Amino acid sequence: MNKLDSESKFDYDVLVVGVGGMGSAATHHLAARGVDVLGLERYDIPHTMGSSHGVTRIIRKAYHEHPDYVPLLNRAYELWDDLEAQHDQALLYTHGSLALGRPDSETVTGAQEACQTHSLEYERLDAAQINERFSGFDLPDDFVGVYQPEGGFLWSEQCIVAQVNATHREGGTIHARERVTEWEATDESVRVVTDRDTYTAEKLVIAAGAWAAKVLPELANVLQPQRQVLGWFQPAAPVNFRPESMPVYVVEHDEDDLYYGFPQFNVPGVKVGKHYHFREDVDPDEMAREPRNEDEVVLREWLDHGLPTANGPPMALSTCLYTNTPDKEFIIDHHPTYDNVVIACGFSGHGFKFSSVVGEILADLAINGETDHPIERFAADRF
Repeated sequence: MNKLDSESKFDYDVLVVGVGGMGSAATHHLAARGVDVLGLERYDIPHTMGSSHGVTRIIRKAYHEHPDYVPLLNRAYELWDDLEAQHDQALLYTHGSLALGRPDSETVTGAQEACQTHSLEYERLDAAQINERFSGFDLPDDFVGVYQPEGGFLWSEQCIVAQVNATHREGGTIHARERVTEWEATDESVRVVTDRDTYTAEKLVIAAGAWAAKVLPELANVLQPQRQVLGWFQPAAPVNFRPESMPVYVVEHDEDDLYYGFPQFNVPGVKVGKHYHFREDVDPDEMAREPRNEDEVVLREWLDHGLPTANGPPMALSTCLYTNTPDKEFIIDHHPTYDNVVIACGFSGHGFKFSSVVGEILADLAINGETDHPIERFAADRF
C-alpha cells in the first residue's frame, strides 16, 4: 500500500526539508498518496533566496547534456500538465526551444543526438533561417541551431505555489519561516529539530537546495553553491520578443561559454543568463546578494553578439544560486547511511524543469524504497 503505517507512533509519516522546486513537488506527491507529510521551509513560499525564483525556467526535450534525460522530461511534461489542470494560472508555455552554436559545438550536436535518439521532432536551421524566422536574433553567419517545438518555459514561482496548494488540498502540511537546525536518524525513525519545534517521522526527504551541503555534511565535498545573476533588458522592438515570436534558447557562444534566454513574460524586459556566470563559489548564508556592474556587463556580451535589439536599458538584475556537483549531474538517492532518508540535491543549474518528476521519484523512494524511473546516473556514491 502507498500510505505508510497508519498506526505510526510518530508525529508524521514523512518530513521534507526544503520546500522549493523539488521539495514542494515531493510534498505534493507524498500527500497525494495519502502520506501524512510535513514540509519545512526556512524562508517564505515562494522566496528569492535560493534557486527557484526569477519568473521563468527553461524546459526542453532537445537535451544536449545527455539523451538519458529525455524519458524523465517526457514524464515531467505530463506531470506539469496535470498540475496546471489543478491551478488557476498557466504554468507551462511551449513556444519552442533553440540549441545554438557552431556546427561542432556540444550544445548543437548534443541536442540533435537527443532528438534522434528519442525520435523527437526537430529542425536544423542555419543562422540566416533563424534570423528570418525569429526576428529578435541576429546570429553570426557561422552559427546553426536545433529547433524543437515542444520546448518552452515554466512560470517558476507559480509552479511552487501550485505544488503547495496541491499539497494542502491533499491534506499535507507545510511550515514556512521555520529553519531546520539539526536532524538525526536511526534505521527506524528520524528526528528533525527546528528553531520552533521538534518533529519525528518514519522517513525524511532532504531537498535543501544550496543549503544541502550544510544539512548533509557527508556530501559537502561534492556540493558547491555558486552565485548566479539573471538580467532583464528593455527590447527596442518588443513585438519580436513575445513568447509566440521567440523561443527559449541555449547558446554556446564560445567554448565553455554558455548563455540562455527567454522571451518577455510577466515582467518588463527580455531575460538572459550566463550558465555558471563567473563560476563564483559562495556560502549561501554569506554571499553578496546585490548584483554588481560586472554582472550586467557579462550578460550584455552575448546580447551584443546575438540579440542586439534586446540590449536596451536594464529593467532588473537578480541573484540566485546553483548547487553544482563535480560532473554537473544531479544527486537523487538514499542517504549513504540511512535508507529511510532520501536526498535530492546538486541540480547544477539545470534541475527545475525536472522538479515535477523529481517529486514523484522522491515519493517513490520514501514510500517504496525504489522507483521505476531511470535514476542510476544520479547515485550519490558515484563520486
